[in-house]
Amino acid sequence: MPDATEDTSLRLRGLTCRFGTVTAVDGVDLDIPQGQMVAIIGRSGAGKSTLMRLVNRLVQANAGTIHCGALDVTALRGAALRAWRRDCAMIFQQFNLIARLDVLTNVLLGRLNRRPVLASLLGRFTEAERAQAVELLQAHGLLDVALQRAGTLSGGQQQRVAICRALMQEPRMVLADEPIASLDPHNARLVMDTLARINRDRGLTVLVNLHHLDTARAYCERVVAMDRGRVVFDSPAAALTAGVVREIYGISEDEFHATAGGTHA
Repeated sequence: MPDATEDTSLRLRGLTCRFGTVTAVDGVDLDIPQGQMVAIIGRSGAGKSTLMRLVNRLVQANAGTIHCGALDVTALRGAALRAWRRDCAMIFQQFNLIARLDVLTNVLLGRLNRRPVLASLLGRFTEAERAQAVELLQAHGLLDVALQRAGTLSGGQQQRVAICRALMQEPRMVLADEPIASLDPHNARLVMDTLARINRDRGLTVLVNLHHLDTARAYCERVVAMDRGRVVFDSPAAALTAGVVREIYGISEDEFHATAGGTHA
C-alpha cells in the first residue's frame, strides 16, 4: 500500500507521441490526483492505449512531460526507469500470464522487479513472498486454483490472476489497458469489481481504458474521453450524458456502443 504522505498525483503536460506521420497522442494535458479511479474512453485508435504506455514509459514521447509528484518520469533512465515501471503496474487485455506455470508462481513473478532476477526465475521466493501471494489469491477468490496451470483458467480468472501479480509489485498506481475487452459481462463485472476494490481499499490510483460507457459510469468517479489523440471530455462520470456523447462523437450512445463492440452491463 502506498505511503499516505507520498504525493503520487500525475501531471501530463503537452504529451505527444507520433508513429511516422500518425499522431497517436496530441498535446494531452491531464492532472490525475492520488487515489482517483479514472476511465479513459474512446473509439479504437483514439489514443487510449498509447497514452497508457506513455505513462508507463513503454513507448517514448516526442514532446511533453510526465510528472508523478516531484518525479520527472520523462527523464528517467536505467534503474530509475525500471523502478518506475514497477511502481506503475500495467494490466493488459491479453493477461500475459505464463500458461504452463501454476497460478501461484505467476503471481510470485510480480516480484521480479523487487529482487534478483535469477533468484526469481529459479523459483527462490521467500516464505514471506509466498505468504503474500497466497493472501492476494485468497482475497480475490482464487486460492482454490493456486496450484492449477494458468492456461486452464477462464479469461476472467486469468485477468484476476494478472491483477494479483500486479499487486505483488507493490505499485503506487495501476494502469489497466482494456482489461475487460475480451471478457463476457459476468467476468467483466468481476474484474471491474476487483479494480474498484483495490482503488478503495489500497488507495491506489487506477487508470482504466474502456470501450464501454455504462461500465465507466458505474465504476469510475471521472471519465476522460479521447478522439484522434486529443482529450475531448474530462468530467465526473455523472456528466457523461447521452447528449454529451452525441456532442463529442457525433453519434448516439447506442451507435457509439455498436462501434465500440457492444456493452457490459
